[in-house]
Amino acid sequence: MDHVKLRQVLSQLGEIQRIYLVPEAAAAQMNRKRAGGFRGQAFSEGWVEFTKKSVAKRVANMLNGQQMGGRKRSSFYYDIWNVKYLSKIKWDDVTEEIAQRHAVREQKLALELSAAKRERDFYLTQVDKSRALSSIEERMKKKQKVQQESGVISDFPSDEFAPKVIRQFPQKKPVADQAGKIKPSLSKDILAGVFGGQ
Repeated sequence: MDHVKLRQVLSQLGEIQRIYLVPEAAAAQMNRKRAGGFRGQAFSEGWVEFTKKSVAKRVANMLNGQQMGGRKRSSFYYDIWNVKYLSKIKWDDVTEEIAQRHAVREQKLALELSAAKRERDFYLTQVDKSRALSSIEERMKKKQKVQQESGVISDFPSDEFAPKVIRQFPQKKPVADQAGKIKPSLSKDILAGVFGGQ
């Protein structure tokens, strides 16, 4: 139900000043469209401001939990009103809360983007370093090969061209393996003394 339809329905019950509807989340909208549901814009919640408080209270009490009804073929016919009267809340408070939600969302998006950019930049620098090192290694190998073919004694140490060493880091053994070794070491005399056996 959009703001036009909502105004049309609720204006029969009292004079309305302002209406604000919150669009549903993009993920929920995408899931609904994939499932073959309503393809238009849907709203998750909304606020309606009546000119008089008494009318707003009466409408909230009257509609809350009631079937929307209307024409039988209407897509809202079987839906149920979920209406609450909000006392001591001004329209500015509502819009301020919405603006705050948007600001928090934008801030989260900015943080995620900056983290993704940092990861990408780090990855690209590592790729560049790897390319540079591999090209240096290839040039050194070519130079050494040319020198070996020409019979010139190489002034480069031979360990520079040794295959890369893959380091092995010692792993700590699990505690469960050690527990099995410790258990049998208990003396029968100690157990007999603890439990009062012979």
